[in-house]
Amino acid sequence: MKDNKTLSPLDRALWAVIGLLLTISGVFIEVAIPVPPLAWPIDWSHVPTYSLGVTLQIGAILLVGCMAGRNAAALSQIAYLILGLSGFQIFAQGGGLGYLKEPTFGYLLGFLPGAWVCGHIAFQQQRRLENLIMGCLWGLGAIHIVGLLYLTVLSIFKIASTNWWEAVLRYSIYPLPGQFIIVCTVAAVAYLMRILLFY
Repeated sequence: MKDNKTLSPLDRALWAVIGLLLTISGVFIEVAIPVPPLAWPIDWSHVPTYSLGVTLQIGAILLVGCMAGRNAAALSQIAYLILGLSGFQIFAQGGGLGYLKEPTFGYLLGFLPGAWVCGHIAFQQQRRLENLIMGCLWGLGAIHIVGLLYLTVLSIFKIASTNWWEAVLRYSIYPLPGQFIIVCTVAAVAYLMRILLFY
């Protein structure tokens, strides 16, 4: 199965729009997990949360890949990049062509191959949780590879004033634990949703 053949072109277009909206809104939602206190009884109105240091954006990209396949996922990210570079303030720190000089733009650029790879692997065989996890992991890897390559180009040509190693730590190394949790969550949610939607 090369792509999600069970969805009609209209359904895929709808998933592409959903992916675009989830990607835009995901940048503003930070992922946190509740950490209940050890004291009993637990006051559920004041349960502290622990931030994972990442947003839901990666999860949105991978979810659409797992649910609708490579074409819908890639289309949603093409639309996201076009809107952001056109001046809509939908990137984490704004938008417009000036964003090309930002060290994070390579990761945004990586959303496109990441979404495509995730959607491609997720539909290689019939619905299996391990395929969804592998698709998400490969998609996440593609995002980081493109991001690191972009950081390297910016560093070589001295386009950005950030230190290469500090940028790698900040944008690739530190977010990985939180992103791995998102990968597992997205794969599980997509698996359950595909069971409920019969594909």
